[in-house]
Amino acid sequence: MPVQTMSPFLDIQREGAIAVVTMNRPETRNALSDNDAVEALVAMCEAVNRDHSVRVVVLTGAGPAFSSGGNLKSLRTTFGRESGEPVMARYAYRDGIQRLPLALSNLEVPVIAAVNGPALGAGNDLVCTCDIRIASEQAIFAATFVKLGLIPGDGGAWLLPRAVGMSRAAELCFTGDTIDAAQALEWGLVSRVVPPEALMPTAMELAQRIAANPGHALRMAKRLLKEGQHARLDTILEMSAGFQALAHHTADHEAALDSYMAKLKR
Repeated sequence: MPVQTMSPFLDIQREGAIAVVTMNRPETRNALSDNDAVEALVAMCEAVNRDHSVRVVVLTGAGPAFSSGGNLKSLRTTFGRESGEPVMARYAYRDGIQRLPLALSNLEVPVIAAVNGPALGAGNDLVCTCDIRIASEQAIFAATFVKLGLIPGDGGAWLLPRAVGMSRAAELCFTGDTIDAAQALEWGLVSRVVPPEALMPTAMELAQRIAANPGHALRMAKRLLKEGQHARLDTILEMSAGFQALAHHTADHEAALDSYMAKLKR
């Protein structure tokens, strides 16, 4: 699958080393639980991992919403009482939407979420899988599962505490309350809040500054940050030694050293 493509759910455009990925189903508010949505996002992650010319992904949503999470119209048929015996719902989660946090977690390049509007339920969890999160002033966030008598079925219980801390994650999970962009900034769920018209320019400017750096170093640095969330220090140090040994022998590193030494001779 080429990285620059359009699927029924995703519009993917290349701008140099940046892949701009837009969830493009505004009629469902970019719901994630439909199988083709899952397939499109998983395929995008796999394609980016194979294409070493991609250094950054910017993820956003078309229309007024970032993502509404689950498609409520299909909950009964996909997961509920119309899906058959309960074990079939287990398979539907495991073989469906649960593939998203795994695919995004294994995506090798930095991912910037440009949150243009509501990010609810699984949409909020999708935000949490991204490395950098920028919100429009029109964005809102909520772990809405409990309002529907459900629990976070797509990994939110692991993702949300790592984004905002356990106490705030518990508050969001147990109340289902919605927070606005300003509160999301205060709680650390996002790192910036900007006017709606500045969202994509801000995300793209940051993406360009990241993409200006060597791609192999970016991919290895991200892997270390991800592993550092759960590995022991000695394990990270060993991985760092191995990755650094590889980095020392790249053409990018040699070029950077040559440039630095040339400046010293001036």
